Amino acid sequence: MNLEEKLKKQQYKEIWQQYCGFLDLSMDGYMKIQRRLMEEQIRLWSNCGLGQSILKGKHPTNLDEFRKMVPLTTYEDYADVLLTKQPDMLPGNPVIWIQTTWEGGKHPIKVAPYTRSMLDTYRNNVTACLILSTSKEKGSFDVAATDKFLYALAPLPFATGLFPLALGEEIGIEFLPAVDEAVNMSFSERNKLGFKMAMQKDLGFFFGLGSVAYAVSLSLSSLTSGGGGGIKLSSLMKCKPHMILRMIQAKHRCKKENRPFLPKDLFHLKGFMVAGTDNLYYKDDLEELWGIRPMELFAGTEPSIMGTETWTRKGMYFFPDTAFYEFITEKDMMRNYDDPSYIPPTYLMDEVRPGEKYELVFTILKGGAFARYRCGDMYRCVGLEDREDETRIPRFEYVDRVPWIIDIAGFTRISENGIRSVISLSKLPITNWVAAKEYNEQNRPYLHMYVELEQEALLSNAMSANILKDLLSTYFKYIDQDYRDLKKILGMDPLQVTIFTCGTFEAYEKKTGKKIHQMNPSHYDMKELLDVQEYLNKVR
Repeated sequence: MNLEEKLKKQQYKEIWQQYCGFLDLSMDGYMKIQRRLMEEQIRLWSNCGLGQSILKGKHPTNLDEFRKMVPLTTYEDYADVLLTKQPDMLPGNPVIWIQTTWEGGKHPIKVAPYTRSMLDTYRNNVTACLILSTSKEKGSFDVAATDKFLYALAPLPFATGLFPLALGEEIGIEFLPAVDEAVNMSFSERNKLGFKMAMQKDLGFFFGLGSVAYAVSLSLSSLTSGGGGGIKLSSLMKCKPHMILRMIQAKHRCKKENRPFLPKDLFHLKGFMVAGTDNLYYKDDLEELWGIRPMELFAGTEPSIMGTETWTRKGMYFFPDTAFYEFITEKDMMRNYDDPSYIPPTYLMDEVRPGEKYELVFTILKGGAFARYRCGDMYRCVGLEDREDETRIPRFEYVDRVPWIIDIAGFTRISENGIRSVISLSKLPITNWVAAKEYNEQNRPYLHMYVELEQEALLSNAMSANILKDLLSTYFKYIDQDYRDLKKILGMDPLQVTIFTCGTFEAYEKKTGKKIHQMNPSHYDMKELLDVQEYLNKVR
């Protein structure tokens, strides 16, 4: 039986146990599931062509041997097999391939194969997220087949395109607009039609990237407040009576309180979910707009859906049946970054410590392709158990991408190679640079480049920071479609440029005896560099 059939039979305890029972696991119980599924995956992966391309003839027979024999991997280790989609080389038969951007300016896309067993696990865990998004306490939830879901997701072949398909196997929730229509629409068209349909039918659920959910929310407010044409009488006449009454009451309330219309004035969401990066910087505003705090999920192209918050919204729990998890401490990660010959140790789920930041490493279960894979995401362990939601397993909060990748609002992943490509293509006379992810007064992320130019260029050209920013932005958009989408979809201009005095980087190296990391230098290194710049400005 699927979720809808169990709801009809009012099997609420069974539903909770099937989909959310992992929250009751002890640490020992959790690790037993991890180890059992990993033993199956070791056999599948070690004996396939992809696995042997990495193992080089070795055949691990248990978890300890697997962790010793399989090196930490990145997408480069899989690219030759996966990008040519060679199913006979894989540990399991792929039924669908999911796609995302790899690295702008160097690699256009990466793809990930999903087996039927992976999709079954994904379906169960997505359903768990749906249930938990409505929950106020352990065992309680409010889901019905008549619920309506605002469609704010990227369609297939992107990972979020799986969400409505998997959910559709469990329950007949209606997406607004329908998925087969939405995939052929622009972002703006989808928002407008989805909102009009929500006006007519009401709305129960909303799921999207945190940054996208915020942009959609603002567009809903503007549409209802009169921007973009407002609500026409012909559209209003198609609404259900209770929605017309809500609209009248909302207009009256907003006028009385002298404030703009907010989505919460019209819609009373049962569940609100966000995924992607930088959600921390959108959650408070989204709660203000909708009257409900969004529940954060962790999902990605390679792993599908890996973790979720609960009704407490105090950290994410990783599903035990999606992947086998390993963790690299921040200290060991940075040592490996500075010295690639250093192999960082990894720790298992029952070895993590509260307050520690980790780079996540995973092996996809159920016939997945990726083993001991460094996905480039960092998490902080926030606790090993929690009295409020009665859990006895670790929970985590998302921190950001690894420091050498700058991710803006979950859209674009800017690497050192990408920035070098932009500088090379632009032929700008930049001699030194660092790039940092920073936040503006509204707590929104942006890319801040600090550059040093050739002295001759400064003397012969009127090279201001604004001119430099415009030129660099042009080339970022040229090499990176996702960078273009930041402006197109979110209305965000993510770049700021500061021009340093000639000789700043050389003076920094003389003073500190080291080169500064070009991507996301530490707070203290960046402060030292800015102090050197300020000193040079004073003496010249």
